[in-house]
Amino acid sequence: MKIKFTHNYESVISLENLLEAWKEFIIGKRSRKDVQEFERDLMTNVIQLHNDLVTMSYGHHGYEAFKISDPKPRNIHKASVRDRVLHRALYRVLYPFFDRTFISDSYSCRYNKATYKAIDKFRKFFFQVSKNDKKTVWVLKCDIRKFFASVNHDTLKAILKNYISDDKILFLLWVIIDSFSVRAGIGLPLGNLTSQLFVNIYMNEFDQFMKHKLKAKYYIRYADDFVVMSHDKSRLQELLPKIGDFLQERLRLDLHPNKISIRTIASGVDFLGWVHFPNYRVLRTTTKRRMFKRINKNPKPETINSYLGLLKHGNSRMLEEKIMDC
Repeated sequence: MKIKFTHNYESVISLENLLEAWKEFIIGKRSRKDVQEFERDLMTNVIQLHNDLVTMSYGHHGYEAFKISDPKPRNIHKASVRDRVLHRALYRVLYPFFDRTFISDSYSCRYNKATYKAIDKFRKFFFQVSKNDKKTVWVLKCDIRKFFASVNHDTLKAILKNYISDDKILFLLWVIIDSFSVRAGIGLPLGNLTSQLFVNIYMNEFDQFMKHKLKAKYYIRYADDFVVMSHDKSRLQELLPKIGDFLQERLRLDLHPNKISIRTIASGVDFLGWVHFPNYRVLRTTTKRRMFKRINKNPKPETINSYLGLLKHGNSRMLEEKIMDC
């Protein structure tokens, strides 16, 4: 039986929660024009938002669309400041509850989790499966095609209803979910804080299936990338169609056909920006190119230091020296 979310609607939309959400939201954003405009009449804006929520007349505004390359082109959709404050208020109460339901080896968009922790767990799993590098380790690596753009609204709502009983909270979540789609009833916006939580709730269904139904002990997921390790290649080959069927039938998601591989760690496994080998890992070639491109474009100390911090998680002494010479 699933645990239930116990907060009520009134606590979620309270002025106290909205104002705390504002304090968190504004960090690092004070110089932005839309934020400054909202802040000029802050209490009026927050009270109006609160009143709209109390009367259930809240409506989500549209999105500002733009593109980024990080590293591949992505379509970002930015909500209004008013809506993002509400997103933050919801996140403040929803995240602590749902995070308790997630497996420990899901690493994307979670407190005290990060890419480097995922790749450290990858190494730890390798030594466990290989019996300290005495056995060959095979890795099944997969990627979900058009992840955010493929989330099915009805499926997400059904999952949320398993945890949340308050109809008013569900109504508010439905307004946010339905505020965006790439086609009818499909897709979440890259850019919403709530989207980060929604996709983890969505994919938690898959994580639980992997851990408890397929008994994939050595499984790691970061957003739409995941790996499974085994010393038995045939075991991974047997898992693959079951994985594909579950994603399609339960979550209406598809594996990217060009990003499925089963290979040994000895041959190098590309995962989360690093190519992993039994006793070391090196930065992916495309990541290196992007790194030097950004440093050449913006050779500020903070840019250089951020990449030096990244390189400390792998075998990159020569790259560190090259960066220092930039």
